[in-house]
Amino acid sequence: MTNTPLAWLNRATSIIAIGSIAVASVGCNVGPKYKRPVYPAPPAFQGADGILVDGDSQTSIGDRQWTEVFREPELQGLIRTALANNYDVRIAAQRILEQQAQVQVARSQQFPTITAGGTGIGVDIPSLGSGGSFSSPIAEGLFALNASWTPDFWGLYRKQAEAARDQLLAQVWAQRAVRMTLIESVVTTYVQLRALDKQLEITKQTLKVRQDSVQLTTELERGGSAPLSDVRQAEQLLFTATSQIPQIEQQIQQQENTLSLLLGANPGPIAHTDPNALTPPPESLPTGLPSQLLERRPDIGQAEATLKAANANVGVARAQFFPQLSLSAAAGVGGDSFPTIFGSNSRTIAGLGQLAQPIFEGGKLHGQLKLSEATKQEMVLSYQKTIAGALRDVSNALVASNKQRAYREQQEKLVGSAQDATRLARLRYQGGATAYLEVLTTDSNLFAAQLNLAIAEQSEALTLVGLYSALGGGWQ
Repeated sequence: MTNTPLAWLNRATSIIAIGSIAVASVGCNVGPKYKRPVYPAPPAFQGADGILVDGDSQTSIGDRQWTEVFREPELQGLIRTALANNYDVRIAAQRILEQQAQVQVARSQQFPTITAGGTGIGVDIPSLGSGGSFSSPIAEGLFALNASWTPDFWGLYRKQAEAARDQLLAQVWAQRAVRMTLIESVVTTYVQLRALDKQLEITKQTLKVRQDSVQLTTELERGGSAPLSDVRQAEQLLFTATSQIPQIEQQIQQQENTLSLLLGANPGPIAHTDPNALTPPPESLPTGLPSQLLERRPDIGQAEATLKAANANVGVARAQFFPQLSLSAAAGVGGDSFPTIFGSNSRTIAGLGQLAQPIFEGGKLHGQLKLSEATKQEMVLSYQKTIAGALRDVSNALVASNKQRAYREQQEKLVGSAQDATRLARLRYQGGATAYLEVLTTDSNLFAAQLNLAIAEQSEALTLVGLYSALGGGWQ
Protein backbone atom coordinates (compact mmCIF):
# COMPACT_ATOMS: atom_id res chain seq x y z
CA MET A 1 0.00 0.00 0.00
CA THR A 2 2.85 2.40 0.83
CA ASN A 3 4.41 1.85 -2.61
CA THR A 4 1.39 3.00 -4.60
CA PRO A 5 1.92 5.97 -6.94
CA LEU A 6 -0.55 8.11 -4.96
CA ALA A 7 1.30 7.53 -1.70
CA TRP A 8 4.61 8.26 -3.44
CA LEU A 9 3.25 11.58 -4.74
CA ASN A 10 2.03 12.52 -1.26
CA ARG A 11 5.49 11.83 0.19
CA ALA A 12 7.07 13.99 -2.50
CA THR A 13 4.73 16.85 -1.66
CA SER A 14 5.53 16.55 2.05
CA ILE A 15 9.27 16.59 1.36
CA ILE A 16 8.94 19.78 -0.69
CA ALA A 17 6.90 21.48 2.04
CA ILE A 18 9.33 20.44 4.81
CA GLY A 19 12.25 21.66 2.74
CA SER A 20 10.52 24.98 2.18
CA ILE A 21 10.09 25.53 5.91
CA ALA A 22 13.67 24.54 6.65
CA VAL A 23 15.12 26.92 4.07
CA ALA A 24 12.83 29.73 5.18
CA SER A 25 13.99 29.37 8.77
CA VAL A 26 17.53 30.39 7.84
CA GLY A 27 16.45 33.46 5.87
CA CYS A 28 17.09 37.03 6.96
CA ASN A 29 15.44 40.39 6.43
CA VAL A 30 17.56 43.15 4.88
CA GLY A 31 14.95 45.90 5.12
CA PRO A 32 15.05 48.76 7.67
CA LYS A 33 12.86 48.55 10.74
CA TYR A 34 10.19 51.23 10.95
CA LYS A 35 10.59 53.97 13.52
CA ARG A 36 7.99 56.71 13.89
CA PRO A 37 9.47 60.11 12.98
CA VAL A 38 9.82 62.55 15.86
CA TYR A 39 7.48 65.55 15.71
CA PRO A 40 7.68 68.31 18.35
CA ALA A 41 4.00 68.48 19.31
CA PRO A 42 3.15 71.45 21.57
CA PRO A 43 1.95 70.78 25.12
CA ALA A 44 -1.41 72.50 24.46
CA PHE A 45 -3.53 73.82 21.60
CA GLN A 46 -3.44 77.50 20.74
CA GLY A 47 -6.83 79.15 20.92
CA ALA A 48 -8.05 82.67 20.28
CA ASP A 49 -5.64 85.59 20.77
CA GLY A 50 -2.70 83.21 21.30
CA ILE A 51 -4.13 81.77 24.51
CA LEU A 52 -3.09 78.15 25.09
CA VAL A 53 -5.96 75.76 25.77
CA ASP A 54 -5.08 73.37 28.57
CA GLY A 55 -6.15 69.85 27.70
CA ASP A 56 -6.95 66.86 29.87
CA SER A 57 -5.02 63.78 28.77
CA GLN A 58 -8.03 61.62 29.60
CA THR A 59 -10.84 63.62 27.95
CA SER A 60 -11.49 65.03 24.52
CA ILE A 61 -14.61 65.68 22.53
CA GLY A 62 -12.85 63.86 19.69
CA ASP A 63 -13.13 60.58 21.64
CA ARG A 64 -16.92 60.80 21.90
CA GLN A 65 -19.33 58.99 19.63
CA TRP A 66 -21.06 61.30 17.16
CA THR A 67 -24.41 60.48 18.78
CA GLU A 68 -23.15 62.11 21.98
CA VAL A 69 -22.16 65.30 20.16
CA PHE A 70 -25.09 65.79 17.77
CA ARG A 71 -28.15 64.98 19.84
CA GLU A 72 -30.97 66.24 17.59
CA PRO A 73 -33.06 63.16 16.64
CA GLU A 74 -33.78 64.45 13.15
CA LEU A 75 -30.09 65.07 12.48
CA GLN A 76 -29.10 61.69 13.93
CA GLY A 77 -31.50 59.97 11.56
CA LEU A 78 -29.92 61.73 8.58
CA ILE A 79 -26.41 60.77 9.70
CA ARG A 80 -27.38 57.11 10.12
CA THR A 81 -28.93 57.03 6.65
CA ALA A 82 -25.83 58.65 5.15
CA LEU A 83 -23.44 56.20 6.84
CA ALA A 84 -25.49 53.30 5.48
CA ASN A 85 -26.09 54.54 1.92
CA ASN A 86 -23.49 57.14 1.00
CA TYR A 87 -21.59 56.25 -2.16
CA ASP A 88 -18.19 57.46 -0.92
CA VAL A 89 -18.47 55.27 2.19
CA ARG A 90 -19.38 52.25 0.07
CA ILE A 91 -16.54 52.97 -2.37
CA ALA A 92 -14.09 53.19 0.54
CA ALA A 93 -15.31 49.80 1.80
CA GLN A 94 -14.70 48.26 -1.62
CA ARG A 95 -11.19 49.68 -1.70
CA ILE A 96 -10.46 47.87 1.55
CA LEU A 97 -11.62 44.60 0.00
CA GLU A 98 -9.40 45.27 -3.02
CA GLN A 99 -6.37 45.87 -0.82
CA GLN A 100 -7.10 42.75 1.22
CA ALA A 101 -6.86 40.80 -2.03
CA GLN A 102 -3.56 42.56 -2.80
CA VAL A 103 -2.22 41.42 0.57
CA GLN A 104 -3.20 37.85 -0.23
CA VAL A 105 -1.47 38.07 -3.61
CA ALA A 106 1.72 39.53 -2.12
CA ARG A 107 1.81 36.99 0.70
CA SER A 108 1.38 34.05 -1.67
CA GLN A 109 4.87 34.62 -3.13
CA GLN A 110 6.45 33.31 0.08
CA PHE A 111 5.10 29.79 -0.45
CA PRO A 112 5.83 27.06 -2.98
CA THR A 113 3.54 26.55 -5.94
CA ILE A 114 2.40 23.00 -6.66
CA THR A 115 0.50 22.00 -9.77
CA ALA A 116 -0.84 18.68 -10.94
CA GLY A 117 -1.91 17.68 -14.41
CA GLY A 118 -2.34 14.82 -16.77
CA THR A 119 -2.50 14.13 -20.50
CA GLY A 120 -3.96 11.30 -22.48
CA ILE A 121 -3.74 10.45 -26.18
CA GLY A 122 -5.76 7.80 -27.96
CA VAL A 123 -5.79 7.08 -31.72
CA ASP A 124 -7.73 4.40 -33.53
CA ILE A 125 -6.32 3.94 -37.09
CA PRO A 126 -8.06 1.69 -39.59
CA SER A 127 -6.23 -1.48 -40.62
CA LEU A 128 -3.87 -1.05 -43.58
CA GLY A 129 -3.92 -4.69 -44.54
CA SER A 130 -1.13 -7.17 -44.46
CA GLY A 131 1.42 -4.59 -45.55
CA GLY A 132 0.50 -1.97 -42.92
CA SER A 133 3.00 -0.77 -40.33
CA PHE A 134 0.61 0.74 -37.72
CA SER A 135 -0.95 -1.11 -34.84
CA SER A 136 -4.37 -0.01 -33.65
CA PRO A 137 -5.27 1.45 -31.25
CA ILE A 138 -2.32 3.61 -30.05
CA ALA A 139 -2.65 5.05 -26.49
CA GLU A 140 -0.47 7.14 -24.19
CA GLY A 141 -1.06 8.65 -20.73
CA LEU A 142 0.86 10.89 -18.31
CA PHE A 143 0.13 12.17 -14.80
CA ALA A 144 2.61 14.67 -13.27
CA LEU A 145 3.11 16.73 -10.12
CA ASN A 146 5.22 19.93 -10.39
CA ALA A 147 6.51 22.12 -7.58
CA SER A 148 8.59 25.30 -7.61
CA TRP A 149 9.75 27.68 -4.92
CA THR A 150 12.03 30.66 -4.50
CA PRO A 151 13.18 30.78 -0.85
CA ASP A 152 12.83 34.24 0.66
CA PHE A 153 16.36 34.44 2.06
CA TRP A 154 16.58 38.23 2.09
CA GLY A 155 13.01 39.15 2.95
CA LEU A 156 12.02 40.29 -0.55
CA TYR A 157 8.57 38.72 -0.50
CA ARG A 158 8.08 39.38 3.20
CA LYS A 159 8.73 43.07 2.66
CA GLN A 160 6.36 43.13 -0.28
CA ALA A 161 3.68 41.55 1.89
CA GLU A 162 4.47 44.02 4.67
CA ALA A 163 4.07 46.94 2.27
CA ALA A 164 0.74 45.52 1.10
CA ARG A 165 -0.48 45.21 4.70
CA ASP A 166 0.54 48.80 5.40
CA GLN A 167 -1.36 49.93 2.32
CA LEU A 168 -4.36 48.01 3.64
CA LEU A 169 -4.06 49.88 6.93
CA ALA A 170 -3.88 53.14 4.97
CA GLN A 171 -7.14 52.21 3.23
CA VAL A 172 -8.75 51.50 6.60
CA TRP A 173 -7.74 54.96 7.81
CA ALA A 174 -8.97 56.43 4.53
CA GLN A 175 -12.37 54.83 5.10
CA ARG A 176 -12.47 56.36 8.58
CA ALA A 177 -11.63 59.75 7.09
CA VAL A 178 -14.52 59.36 4.65
CA ARG A 179 -16.90 58.59 7.52
CA MET A 180 -15.66 61.60 9.49
CA THR A 181 -15.95 63.91 6.48
CA LEU A 182 -19.42 62.56 5.68
CA ILE A 183 -20.70 63.31 9.18
CA GLU A 184 -19.21 66.79 8.98
CA SER A 185 -20.84 67.38 5.58
CA VAL A 186 -24.26 66.14 6.71
CA VAL A 187 -24.24 68.29 9.85
CA THR A 188 -22.96 71.33 7.94
CA THR A 189 -25.60 71.02 5.22
CA TYR A 190 -28.35 70.47 7.79
CA VAL A 191 -27.35 73.53 9.83
CA GLN A 192 -27.17 75.61 6.66
CA LEU A 193 -30.68 74.44 5.77
CA ARG A 194 -32.01 75.48 9.16
CA ALA A 195 -30.32 78.88 8.80
CA LEU A 196 -31.96 79.32 5.38
CA ASP A 197 -35.29 78.35 6.95
CA LYS A 198 -34.82 81.11 9.50
CA GLN A 199 -33.89 83.62 6.81
CA LEU A 200 -37.04 82.68 4.89
CA GLU A 201 -39.12 83.11 8.03
CA ILE A 202 -37.54 86.54 8.68
CA THR A 203 -38.18 87.58 5.08
CA LYS A 204 -41.84 86.56 5.23
CA GLN A 205 -42.34 88.45 8.50
CA THR A 206 -40.68 91.51 6.99
CA LEU A 207 -42.87 91.14 3.92
CA LYS A 208 -46.01 91.30 6.06
CA VAL A 209 -44.81 94.49 7.79
CA ARG A 210 -43.92 96.12 4.49
CA GLN A 211 -47.27 95.23 2.97
CA ASP A 212 -48.87 97.09 5.87
CA SER A 213 -46.55 100.05 5.20
CA VAL A 214 -47.58 100.19 1.54
CA GLN A 215 -51.22 100.14 2.56
CA LEU A 216 -50.65 102.90 5.10
CA THR A 217 -48.72 105.20 2.75
CA THR A 218 -51.28 104.61 0.01
CA GLU A 219 -54.09 105.70 2.32
CA LEU A 220 -52.11 108.75 3.43
CA GLU A 221 -51.35 109.67 -0.18
CA ARG A 222 -55.03 109.41 -1.12
CA GLY A 223 -55.95 111.63 1.83
CA GLY A 224 -53.35 114.21 0.80
CA SER A 225 -51.23 113.66 3.90
CA ALA A 226 -48.26 112.05 2.10
CA PRO A 227 -46.65 112.47 -1.31
CA LEU A 228 -46.65 109.77 -3.97
CA SER A 229 -42.90 109.37 -3.44
CA ASP A 230 -43.62 107.82 -0.03
CA VAL A 231 -45.78 105.19 -1.68
CA ARG A 232 -43.03 104.37 -4.17
CA GLN A 233 -40.42 104.13 -1.40
CA ALA A 234 -42.69 101.78 0.56
CA GLU A 235 -43.11 99.69 -2.57
CA GLN A 236 -39.33 99.52 -2.93
CA LEU A 237 -39.08 98.00 0.52
CA LEU A 238 -41.87 95.55 -0.31
CA PHE A 239 -40.33 94.40 -3.58
CA THR A 240 -36.91 94.03 -1.94
CA ALA A 241 -38.45 91.49 0.45
CA THR A 242 -40.48 89.70 -2.24
CA SER A 243 -37.37 89.34 -4.44
CA GLN A 244 -35.48 87.69 -1.58
CA ILE A 245 -37.99 84.87 -1.14
CA PRO A 246 -37.37 82.98 -4.43
CA GLN A 247 -33.62 83.30 -3.95
CA ILE A 248 -33.78 81.78 -0.46
CA GLU A 249 -36.17 79.06 -1.65
CA GLN A 250 -33.74 78.24 -4.45
CA GLN A 251 -30.89 77.83 -1.98
CA ILE A 252 -33.06 75.65 0.27
CA GLN A 253 -33.98 73.27 -2.54
CA GLN A 254 -30.40 73.08 -3.79
CA GLN A 255 -29.18 72.34 -0.27
CA GLU A 256 -31.80 69.59 -0.02
CA ASN A 257 -30.40 68.10 -3.22
CA THR A 258 -26.90 68.28 -1.78
CA LEU A 259 -28.07 66.50 1.35
CA SER A 260 -29.90 63.88 -0.75
CA LEU A 261 -26.64 63.01 -2.51
CA LEU A 262 -24.89 62.64 0.85
CA LEU A 263 -27.69 60.27 1.87
CA GLY A 264 -27.18 58.22 -1.29
CA ALA A 265 -30.65 59.17 -2.55
CA ASN A 266 -32.08 60.95 -5.57
CA PRO A 267 -32.85 64.69 -5.33
CA GLY A 268 -35.94 65.42 -3.29
CA PRO A 269 -37.29 67.17 -0.20
CA ILE A 270 -35.55 66.52 3.11
CA ALA A 271 -37.03 66.97 6.57
CA HIS A 272 -35.37 69.90 8.39
CA THR A 273 -37.60 71.13 11.17
CA ASP A 274 -35.62 70.69 14.39
CA PRO A 275 -35.77 73.96 16.39
CA ASN A 276 -32.45 73.36 18.15
CA ALA A 277 -30.18 73.16 15.10
CA LEU A 278 -28.87 76.72 15.56
CA THR A 279 -28.41 76.47 19.33
CA PRO A 280 -24.97 77.83 20.33
CA PRO A 281 -22.51 75.09 21.36
CA PRO A 282 -21.14 74.99 24.93
CA GLU A 283 -18.53 77.63 25.66
CA SER A 284 -15.91 75.19 26.97
CA LEU A 285 -15.33 71.92 25.14
CA PRO A 286 -12.59 69.43 26.16
CA THR A 287 -9.85 69.14 23.55
CA GLY A 288 -7.39 66.70 25.08
CA LEU A 289 -3.66 66.89 24.34
CA PRO A 290 -2.12 67.59 20.91
CA SER A 291 -0.17 64.31 21.05
CA GLN A 292 -3.49 62.41 21.03
CA LEU A 293 -4.13 63.59 17.47
CA LEU A 294 -1.48 61.14 16.25
CA GLU A 295 -3.65 58.22 17.32
CA ARG A 296 -7.07 59.70 16.51
CA ARG A 297 -6.95 61.75 13.32
CA PRO A 298 -7.60 59.49 10.28
CA ASP A 299 -5.47 61.59 7.93
CA ILE A 300 -2.47 61.26 10.27
CA GLY A 301 -3.04 57.50 10.58
CA GLN A 302 -3.26 57.18 6.79
CA ALA A 303 -0.08 59.23 6.31
CA GLU A 304 1.82 57.05 8.78
CA ALA A 305 0.58 53.81 7.20
CA THR A 306 1.72 55.09 3.80
CA LEU A 307 5.11 55.93 5.36
CA LYS A 308 5.36 52.39 6.73
CA ALA A 309 4.66 50.99 3.27
CA ALA A 310 7.40 53.20 1.80
CA ASN A 311 9.78 51.96 4.50
CA ALA A 312 8.99 48.34 3.57
CA ASN A 313 9.60 49.13 -0.11
CA VAL A 314 13.14 50.20 0.80
CA GLY A 315 13.68 46.64 2.03
CA VAL A 316 12.23 45.31 -1.22
CA ALA A 317 14.74 47.38 -3.20
CA ARG A 318 17.68 46.26 -1.04
CA ALA A 319 16.76 42.59 -1.35
CA GLN A 320 17.07 42.86 -5.13
CA PHE A 321 20.88 43.12 -4.76
CA PHE A 322 21.23 39.61 -3.30
CA PRO A 323 21.23 36.25 -5.11
CA GLN A 324 17.94 34.51 -5.63
CA LEU A 325 17.71 30.71 -5.39
CA SER A 326 14.96 28.97 -7.31
CA LEU A 327 14.03 25.34 -6.65
CA SER A 328 11.80 23.21 -8.81
CA ALA A 329 10.85 19.54 -8.83
CA ALA A 330 8.64 17.33 -10.93
CA ALA A 331 7.38 13.81 -10.53
CA GLY A 332 5.13 11.82 -12.80
CA VAL A 333 3.89 8.49 -14.02
CA GLY A 334 3.05 7.47 -17.57
CA GLY A 335 2.62 4.63 -20.00
CA ASP A 336 1.29 3.59 -23.38
CA SER A 337 -1.89 2.10 -21.93
CA PHE A 338 -4.08 2.78 -18.93
CA PRO A 339 -2.98 -0.29 -16.90
CA THR A 340 0.70 0.64 -17.31
CA ILE A 341 0.35 4.34 -16.35
CA PHE A 342 0.57 3.61 -12.63
CA GLY A 343 2.98 0.72 -12.94
CA SER A 344 6.07 0.44 -10.73
CA ASN A 345 8.41 1.16 -13.68
CA SER A 346 6.57 4.21 -14.98
CA ARG A 347 7.66 6.78 -12.36
CA THR A 348 9.84 9.75 -13.29
CA ILE A 349 11.52 12.24 -10.91
CA ALA A 350 13.25 15.49 -11.90
CA GLY A 351 14.75 18.28 -9.80
CA LEU A 352 16.38 21.60 -10.62
CA GLY A 353 18.06 24.31 -8.56
CA GLN A 354 19.03 27.68 -9.98
CA LEU A 355 21.03 30.49 -8.33
CA ALA A 356 21.06 33.96 -9.92
CA GLN A 357 23.20 36.85 -8.69
CA PRO A 358 22.74 40.31 -10.30
CA ILE A 359 26.10 41.56 -11.61
CA PHE A 360 25.28 44.37 -14.03
CA GLU A 361 21.87 45.98 -14.39
CA GLY A 362 22.89 49.32 -15.86
CA GLY A 363 22.18 51.12 -12.59
CA LYS A 364 18.62 49.80 -12.39
CA LEU A 365 18.93 48.32 -8.90
CA HIS A 366 20.70 51.37 -7.50
CA GLY A 367 18.07 53.58 -9.11
CA GLN A 368 15.27 51.54 -7.54
CA LEU A 369 16.91 51.80 -4.12
CA LYS A 370 17.40 55.57 -4.44
CA LEU A 371 13.82 55.93 -5.59
CA SER A 372 12.45 53.97 -2.64
CA GLU A 373 14.58 55.92 -0.15
CA ALA A 374 13.57 59.25 -1.68
CA THR A 375 9.92 58.19 -1.61
CA LYS A 376 10.28 57.29 2.06
CA GLN A 377 11.72 60.72 2.86
CA GLU A 378 8.85 62.33 0.98
CA MET A 379 6.38 60.32 3.06
CA VAL A 380 8.17 61.43 6.24
CA LEU A 381 7.65 65.06 5.23
CA SER A 382 4.04 64.36 4.26
CA TYR A 383 3.45 62.75 7.64
CA GLN A 384 4.93 65.71 9.49
CA LYS A 385 2.99 68.15 7.31
CA THR A 386 -0.23 66.30 8.09
CA ILE A 387 0.41 66.65 11.82
CA ALA A 388 1.12 70.36 11.40
CA GLY A 389 -2.10 70.74 9.41
CA ALA A 390 -4.05 68.94 12.12
CA LEU A 391 -2.70 71.29 14.79
CA ARG A 392 -3.65 74.24 12.59
CA ASP A 393 -7.17 72.86 12.12
CA VAL A 394 -7.72 72.55 15.87
CA SER A 395 -6.35 76.03 16.52
CA ASN A 396 -8.55 77.51 13.78
CA ALA A 397 -11.58 75.72 15.20
CA LEU A 398 -10.88 77.06 18.70
CA VAL A 399 -10.41 80.58 17.34
CA ALA A 400 -13.64 80.32 15.34
CA SER A 401 -15.56 79.08 18.37
CA ASN A 402 -14.44 82.07 20.42
CA LYS A 403 -14.81 84.76 17.76
CA GLN A 404 -18.06 83.52 16.22
CA ARG A 405 -19.69 83.62 19.66
CA ALA A 406 -18.54 87.23 20.12
CA TYR A 407 -19.74 88.13 16.61
CA ARG A 408 -23.17 86.59 17.21
CA GLU A 409 -23.54 88.45 20.51
CA GLN A 410 -22.74 91.78 18.86
CA GLN A 411 -25.07 90.97 15.98
CA GLU A 412 -27.90 90.37 18.45
CA LYS A 413 -27.27 93.82 19.94
CA LEU A 414 -27.30 95.32 16.44
CA VAL A 415 -30.66 93.71 15.68
CA GLY A 416 -32.08 95.07 18.95
CA SER A 417 -30.94 98.60 18.14
CA ALA A 418 -32.20 98.35 14.57
CA GLN A 419 -35.62 97.18 15.75
CA ASP A 420 -35.93 100.11 18.12
CA ALA A 421 -34.72 102.58 15.48
CA THR A 422 -37.30 101.26 13.02
CA ARG A 423 -40.08 101.49 15.60
CA LEU A 424 -39.18 105.11 16.40
CA ALA A 425 -38.90 106.04 12.73
CA ARG A 426 -42.39 104.69 12.03
CA LEU A 427 -43.82 106.61 14.98
CA ARG A 428 -42.13 109.82 13.82
CA TYR A 429 -43.41 109.30 10.29
CA GLN A 430 -46.97 108.64 11.42
CA GLY A 431 -46.76 111.80 13.55
CA GLY A 432 -45.51 113.80 10.60
CA ALA A 433 -42.16 114.59 12.23
CA THR A 434 -39.96 112.95 9.53
CA ALA A 435 -39.99 111.86 5.90
CA TYR A 436 -40.51 108.29 4.81
CA LEU A 437 -36.84 108.10 3.79
CA GLU A 438 -35.94 107.60 7.48
CA VAL A 439 -38.39 104.67 7.66
CA LEU A 440 -36.90 103.19 4.48
CA THR A 441 -33.34 103.45 5.81
CA THR A 442 -34.02 102.02 9.27
CA ASP A 443 -36.21 99.22 7.90
CA SER A 444 -33.55 98.21 5.37
CA ASN A 445 -30.92 98.19 8.11
CA LEU A 446 -33.14 96.03 10.32
CA PHE A 447 -33.80 93.49 7.55
CA ALA A 448 -30.08 93.17 6.74
CA ALA A 449 -29.18 92.85 10.43
CA GLN A 450 -31.74 90.08 10.97
CA LEU A 451 -30.45 88.09 7.99
CA ASN A 452 -26.87 88.56 9.18
CA LEU A 453 -27.86 87.35 12.64
CA ALA A 454 -29.21 84.12 11.14
CA ILE A 455 -25.91 83.64 9.30
CA ALA A 456 -23.99 84.38 12.52
CA GLU A 457 -26.01 81.73 14.38
CA GLN A 458 -25.27 79.27 11.58
CA SER A 459 -21.52 79.99 11.73
CA GLU A 460 -21.45 79.63 15.50
CA ALA A 461 -23.37 76.33 15.38
CA LEU A 462 -20.91 75.02 12.81
CA THR A 463 -17.94 75.68 15.11
CA LEU A 464 -18.96 72.56 17.04
CA VAL A 465 -18.69 70.25 14.04
CA GLY A 466 -15.51 72.06 12.98
CA LEU A 467 -13.81 71.42 16.32
CA TYR A 468 -15.12 67.84 16.50
CA SER A 469 -13.71 67.02 13.06
CA ALA A 470 -10.42 68.83 13.70
CA LEU A 471 -9.93 66.66 16.80
CA GLY A 472 -10.51 63.53 14.71
CA GLY A 473 -13.98 62.67 16.00
CA GLY A 474 -16.78 61.03 14.08
CA TRP A 475 -15.30 57.87 12.59
CA GLN A 476 -15.51 55.70 15.72
